[in-house]
Amino acid sequence: AMADPSSFASPACCLTRHLYLRCRADFGARALRGTVALTARAEREALRCLVLDTRDVQVFKVTVNGQDAQFAFGEKHSFKGTPLEITFPNELRRGQEAIVEISFESSPQSSALQWFTPEQTSGKKHPFLFSQCQSTHCRAIFPCQDTPAVKLTYYAEISVPKELVALMSANRDGEVPDPEDSAHKIYRFSQNVPIPCYLFALVVGALESRKIGPRTLVWAEKELVDKSAYEFSEAEAMLKTAEDLAGPYVWGQYDLLVLPPSFPYGGMENPCLTFVTPTLLAGDRSLSNVIAHEISHSWTGNLVTNKTWEHFWLNEGHTVYLERRIGGRLFGEQFRHFQALGGWRELRNTINTLGDKNPVTNLVVNLDEVDPDVAYSSVPYEKGFALLFYLEQLLGGPDVFIGFLKAYVQQFAYKSIVTEDWKNFLYSYFKDKVDVLDQVDWNSWFHAPGMPPVKPTYDTTLSNACIALSQRWIQAKESDLGSFSSADLKEMSSHQLIEFLALLLLEAPLPLSHVQRMQEVYDFNAINNSEIRFRWLRLCVRSKWEEAIPLALKMATDQGRMKFTRPLFRDLYSFDKSRDLAVKTFLEHRASMHPVTSMLVGKDLKQDQ
Repeated sequence: AMADPSSFASPACCLTRHLYLRCRADFGARALRGTVALTARAEREALRCLVLDTRDVQVFKVTVNGQDAQFAFGEKHSFKGTPLEITFPNELRRGQEAIVEISFESSPQSSALQWFTPEQTSGKKHPFLFSQCQSTHCRAIFPCQDTPAVKLTYYAEISVPKELVALMSANRDGEVPDPEDSAHKIYRFSQNVPIPCYLFALVVGALESRKIGPRTLVWAEKELVDKSAYEFSEAEAMLKTAEDLAGPYVWGQYDLLVLPPSFPYGGMENPCLTFVTPTLLAGDRSLSNVIAHEISHSWTGNLVTNKTWEHFWLNEGHTVYLERRIGGRLFGEQFRHFQALGGWRELRNTINTLGDKNPVTNLVVNLDEVDPDVAYSSVPYEKGFALLFYLEQLLGGPDVFIGFLKAYVQQFAYKSIVTEDWKNFLYSYFKDKVDVLDQVDWNSWFHAPGMPPVKPTYDTTLSNACIALSQRWIQAKESDLGSFSSADLKEMSSHQLIEFLALLLLEAPLPLSHVQRMQEVYDFNAINNSEIRFRWLRLCVRSKWEEAIPLALKMATDQGRMKFTRPLFRDLYSFDKSRDLAVKTFLEHRASMHPVTSMLVGKDLKQDQ
């Protein structure tokens, strides 16, 4: 078996198959405290020990089948954390199971958790907590085999202040008063589909829900719950379409949770409960492709999982492919091609930023001594999608290719795989088209940095207006600026505005007079759609418009979605007039930022300690 360079665990020796968590959320101490009981099965004879991943976790006691067991921490690694070695009182035979129970407490600085004071929430009355375990942060809550090669079921009992609600990446199994603390109650959860540890998730807060479909509640703080219910009302239509494309939905419930603005991602596909950023709340459902993306992960990622983070494209490339197939079903094939072409431009943009010789731009990356959080980019998403879109066109079109995708999910459901497994299955499924498959430059697609060796074909119907308008601005002389007016945008959707701005960001910065005129005629400052605003403010800062500096800083700190916050801070840092202010603002906000965001922005701004 291929070892996971991001984990200390050895699943080839011993496999954890179930987890039973009992803990309490202590908002005063900013700690989760309790016990985790792992059902471990020996995978070889005469097994004497189990090595688990931890990061900044205290361990007080370990028992194996109720007997005290010795344990010791190994050497601390800069980002992997510290291995925990547990010695069994009696050796296990191959196939024998033992219950390993660990009494633990998480650190207030845990990279997996963000704790909020009441003042930092919408409601201002109650504290809030959420976890984000992908890629390697579950180990910063409790000791575990924190590798996507291992899947386990779980049961959890979480004690929280009784005015709050706890939710997890699992089905809800009721609540009871806490017999040990009358101010607390215990929420219970059950996840009967085996999942990798990175899909473990917990949220605690003053949450309310609205039913928006037969298997879907939207959860949010009271202030946002109605807006969220409207924004995400397409969820059931998307679920039905996904089931038609990929097979039955096996997880039972599909709920959505809107997090505080500091949530670092657009969405996180936690099973039974997708986490999303409030920056999706545009008011017109125009950013709902993120919901289609997280729904799609219920098959690609959560059922069929990358065995190590080096093969992350298997999760994300297939999920983007399914997300866009859903969009094509709901909004037409031209829209699918429009989104696909936007993805190709996003890939170009990322590779411009990272450099086309940078090894993290390989589809299959080498993560030896590389932190997966640092390697994270749009490459596995968009290069992965481009490969699948190219293969779709090569192998006979969308109807033929979805047959492969459905068979692939069926073949590898409940398993963790690497790229070679995917490629072998592709060859066996298309055994009558091996000659076509052999024309693919697999080595370049998988192992070369930079843009892919081939560009797929795209229908440009919906992109043409964006290209034409962006070209008008790029070619305009000072004397042409009078020819622009608000009428330029009247036929354009918000998706097309995003694309228009994205095209301008691929070019050399526009003259300052141009962006000032653009504001005069289009009034982009008045638009609150996060994807439009983000690109518009980047455009302004790159053209050295000083009036945009406070607006860009405000967006970079009012929310913490890394897709927005990191490039805004990077552009502000690159502009001599805003560099010092960008650093000063970051240092002021650092303590209240999400731990991963603060670490990565710190690196971007050369402030990492």
